[in-house]
Amino acid sequence: MAITELLASSPALFIVLVVLLGLIVGSFLNVVIYRLPLMIEREWRSQCVELLGQPITDTEQPALTLWGPRSQCPQCGHLITAIENIPLLSYLWQRGRCAHCRAAIGIQYPLVEALSACLAGLVAWKFGFGWPAAAALLFTWVLLAASAIDFRCQLLPDDLVLPLLWFGLAVALFPLFTDLRSAVIGAMAGYLSLWSVYQAFRLLTGKEGMGYGDFKLLAALGAWSGWQHLVTIVILSSLVGAVFGIVLILLRGRDRQAPMPFGPFLAAAGWITLLWGDKINSVYLQWLGF
Repeated sequence: MAITELLASSPALFIVLVVLLGLIVGSFLNVVIYRLPLMIEREWRSQCVELLGQPITDTEQPALTLWGPRSQCPQCGHLITAIENIPLLSYLWQRGRCAHCRAAIGIQYPLVEALSACLAGLVAWKFGFGWPAAAALLFTWVLLAASAIDFRCQLLPDDLVLPLLWFGLAVALFPLFTDLRSAVIGAMAGYLSLWSVYQAFRLLTGKEGMGYGDFKLLAALGAWSGWQHLVTIVILSSLVGAVFGIVLILLRGRDRQAPMPFGPFLAAAGWITLLWGDKINSVYLQWLGF
């Protein structure tokens, strides 16, 4: 029996393998989450220096990519070995500390790995073996990385969001989740809707309520799910964001004026909608009496 036939006929095995793959991918996503903002910052600095005609002063910094150099402890510089880089297990075995200097390792690392595995398992359970699951896994992992970066840096990198948008349109050619017409309208309506809200808010208050990355992200989500699910995404993201903000204020006394990234809530709503959007819309329409 071919491996594809085995995975198609054994949903449990497929889910287990996808969960294990999710752990591995989650480890790489941690690299993306940490390094991509630094790479973007270096690029911005280089562009500013070039535009100002100033001499470059940071040439001594080692080249930084998603593939190198090897990961190391930020405290002591200890290079992470393969045995110290096993997703989740290494963190638990080392009790959340560097094996060399015993400095604490941030909770982000096991959390991202666990989320990557759990969300991947849900995707495998929902779609089963096939192209929809493969596309949805990529969708999931890009959203997870973008959300974590937005939480840390209040930045939604074009390097993640724009490829997600174009890949969503490409997926709609087949189509796996929606047709191409709905995907194109969804991308346009997603961008223009938040852009319009942003412009209206800025005219009324003189402040910027959100960033352009949010417009692009909603455009990408519209390309994946179609324009029919945009209202569901916006409502879900607003509800989740409001609840999360209230919880932070109550538990941590968060300043109400402090900015809070909206991207992670959009991403969560978009992910939920891709998996269960039709059911959510059906319940919503029944509740309205249609």
